[in-house]
Amino acid sequence: MTEDIIVAGWMDYEPGDRDTMLKALVELGRRTREREPGCLDYAMTADPADERRIRVYEHWASQQALDEHFTTPHIKDFRAAVAGLTRLGVGLTAHTVSASRPMR
Repeated sequence: MTEDIIVAGWMDYEPGDRDTMLKALVELGRRTREREPGCLDYAMTADPADERRIRVYEHWASQQALDEHFTTPHIKDFRAAVAGLTRLGVGLTAHTVSASRPMR
């Protein structure tokens, strides 16, 4: 039995670079959700309280699915597209999920 992986946290970019990064992440997220069956959710959003911050949420069916994500052609395209942007900081954590339950 595999355990789900949640990647959560934030990335900070120069204010002028954040919107460019978000556009690239929207395309990456679309390709990731369409082409990777191990991706259960993939969302990057602008933090409304901080013009530099992007909030990160990814949900993967397994560690293997996450590892394979980093070898895909669309990740390589994404990295090339954002190579010139200035990242100021990052705080990402991968969580191994041993149990989940719906909230009401």
